[in-house]
This record gives sequence, structure tokens and C-alpha cells, in this order.
Amino acid sequence: MLLQKLLNTALIFFVLLALGCKTASKEKAIKKPNIILINVDDLGWKDLGFMGSTYYETPNLNALAKEGLVFTNAYAGAANCAPSRACMISGLNTPRHGVFTVSPSDRGQIKTRQIIPIKNTDHLNDSIYTLPQMLKSAGYITASFGKWHVGEDPSKQGIDINVGGSSKGNPGKGGYFSPYNIDFIKNGPDGEYLTDRLTNEAINFIEKFKDSTFFVYLPYYTVHTPIMGKEHLIEKFKNKKGVAGQNNPEYAAMVASMDENVGRLLASLKEKGLEKNTLIIFTSDNGGIRAISHQDPLRAGKGSYYEGGVRVPLIIKWPDHLTANTVTHTNVSNLDFYPTLQTIAQPKNRAKVLDGLDLNNLVKGETIKDRDLFFHFPIYLQAYNKGKDGSRDPLFRTRPGSVIISGHWKLHHYFEDNAMELYNLKEDAGEQHNLAEQNPQKTKELYKKLETWRLESNAPVPTERNIEYSAEFDTQQQTKFQ
Repeated sequence: MLLQKLLNTALIFFVLLALGCKTASKEKAIKKPNIILINVDDLGWKDLGFMGSTYYETPNLNALAKEGLVFTNAYAGAANCAPSRACMISGLNTPRHGVFTVSPSDRGQIKTRQIIPIKNTDHLNDSIYTLPQMLKSAGYITASFGKWHVGEDPSKQGIDINVGGSSKGNPGKGGYFSPYNIDFIKNGPDGEYLTDRLTNEAINFIEKFKDSTFFVYLPYYTVHTPIMGKEHLIEKFKNKKGVAGQNNPEYAAMVASMDENVGRLLASLKEKGLEKNTLIIFTSDNGGIRAISHQDPLRAGKGSYYEGGVRVPLIIKWPDHLTANTVTHTNVSNLDFYPTLQTIAQPKNRAKVLDGLDLNNLVKGETIKDRDLFFHFPIYLQAYNKGKDGSRDPLFRTRPGSVIISGHWKLHHYFEDNAMELYNLKEDAGEQHNLAEQNPQKTKELYKKLETWRLESNAPVPTERNIEYSAEFDTQQQTKFQ
């Protein structure tokens, strides 16, 4: 009798143990991945070795590209800092949040602006349910190290731990070396490099919360102006032969430091045994500044809605979930990050409206449905380098208008003169041959789609004429720099 009781007790014990192991195994299998989103500031599409640059040195990112999925046709939500970041953090296109530029929206000489631009909204409204807030709802501890730029205080927009982020869009004069000019950061030793410091903060955070599920947003201030690199790296690139449009040793030094720090972060994940369960996204907030670095064959740069201003580098790495060392030419946007991560995170509270596309099927190696990308910029952005920006005219990087990319076709529509520019990106990535008159059917088709999207998204279109505009003065100014 006693033996029977002992056998029954043992049997119950082993059944419970088996069930417990099965439950633990299941919990382990469905553990949500840690997420690291690296968003470099003003890094151009071709400013990396794996994207074709022979001047800039990015060995760590080249290695990451081989470990992940590289997107050749990835786009920022907008052509400059604040609106692109607002798109990514909100998952909403510019008409929904109203952040169209870094204020003001009426840049450039008043006598050269034909219409009154739409007034800009500086930051995301508090009512917008942000990407970090969504991830917090899914149980993530959230942290941001670097440039926030979509609000005054990231802690009010879903960030638990913030170092260096506020409404400021650049580190200020001399700001890459301590003492710093940005908010929410303590000065390091004199001469400490900001990119190093932000990476140190991220690594320390990961060490502290390695047993939790975390979201690290690493929006480096680099490679935004002022152009300031470490002296020994500048000297190194002074002795290296550049190529046309990519030959600035100070900028190359900044790119090299950024790459080194990404490498340090990735090495830290491996050392802590976190690599397998960490999803990494590496990208840039917009195209590079053409006066600093060319993105040939892409036209123009930051602030322009030609390809050089909106096409950006993108790598996604997620071990055991996507095939390493693969490339896709599918058109994607930073608007897609939010819905993709929401599907992975499975939060209690989901965003009700998102303008991007869930990329999980693409990450798995499957095809995703074709969709159109839309850009809306009812504002003016003055030229960086008049006559040398590769823009539509020498005075502005952007005049008010909208853009649609549909497959390999791209249509620009400008509000001042109702002009259309149609390009076949498959054959003309540099947008040199306007086919609007040669192909009126495709122009009409894309314009109809663009107009429908503007109506559906309630996109504000400026129509009020500027009484101070002078056609004669505008022409004279343009002629000076052509």
C-alpha cells in the first residue's frame, strides 16, 4: 500500500514536471524579441560600403548586411529630419500629423515664393499613440539615446529612459565633443565624443535590462552638421583618395565612428547572449546632404523629393526569422516599421490607424502586395548650395508639391505651376528624363491616384497666392546660379 502511494506520488510529480517543462518551453519559444532601432541622421543611401561606396569605411555595417536583409529601395517618410521621424514614430504619413518640415515652412526669399505654404506643426500631438507607447503596452522597457526631435520630452511620448533627446535637431556648435549642448545628458570628460557616449549609454542599458524585454531607439545625432570627426580618423581619410562627390575626410571620419559604435553595440549583444533574440533595424532618417556627399546615381539630397533626398539605407536582422545575406528590391518605407513591430509585439493596446504596411511576410522571404508610396510637402525649403543641389531649380531644395511612387514609376506634382514630372526609376534612377509629355496616359493614371490619396488623407494643398512674389526677381535669381 505504501509502495503504491509512493508510485502514485512519483507519477504525479513527473507529470507535473513534464507539463512544467512543456509550458516553460512554450514560453521560451514565444518570448518576444528585443528590438533595436538605429536611426542615423542625414546618412545618405550610398554612404556605406555595402551600398557601393569605395571611400567610406563601414566594416561592421557591411558584416551586419551579410547577416540580415538589405533593402535597396527603402524610403524615409519625408526628405528631412522632423517629418521623417514623426512618420516613423507615429506610423502616420505627414498629412495626418502635420509635421511637414523643421519650422518654419516659408523658407527662402519671399519674392521667389509664388504661394503661401501650409503652416507647419513642430511636434507630434500628445494624442498620437507612438511606437514606444505601443511597445510599452506589449511589456517592453523603452529607451532612447540621441536625437528625439518630435517633442520636448520623450518621457511623455512612451520612452522610459532618455539620454540626449529633446526637441533639438542637432548637437549645436562644437557639440560632438563634451561639454555638450544638448538636453537630458550629463557632460562626460572633456573631449568625449558624443557618438561614443550614446553607444556607451545604450550598452549600459542593455546590461541592466538584459533579463527583460527591451526596445532601444538609437537615433545618433551623427552624421548631421556640424561636421566634426575624431582627428586621427580625419587624418586617415585625408590620405585616402576619394571619388567624385565622396571625398570629404571630416564626414568620412564621422561615418567611420558611427560604424565603429554600431559594431561595439552588436558585439555587446553577442557577449551577453542576446543576439539570437534581438531584432535589429538600421536606417537613416532621410537622404544625405548633397553638398557634403553625393548619392550618385540618385539625384539631389536631403530636403529634396528626388531619390537622393528620400531613398535611404535599410538593414533588418532577425536571427532564425529571416534569411541572412539576402537583398530585396521591394519598395518599403519607414512608415512600415510600426505595423511590422506591432504584429511582432502583440500589444494590449494597438494603434487604430497606421499608414504603413506590415513587412513580416517579406521578412519571412515571401512576397507582399504591391502598394504605392506617397509624399506630401506643402512647404518651401531653401537651397543648401544654390545651383549645386541637383534640385528642380537653384533656389530651393523643395517647392510645394506631392509625389507618388508606384512600382518603378514616380510622379512629382508641383502646386505653384501645376507642373508634372514623370520618371521611370528602373531605367532612370537619377530622374534625368521627364516622361510626362511622352507618356500622358501613365501621368494621368498616377495623378489620379495621387489626387485620390490627398482627398482621402485630407492633405492640405496651398492655393493662396503670395502678393510679394515677383516673377522677374525669381527669374533673375535663378539665372544667377544656373
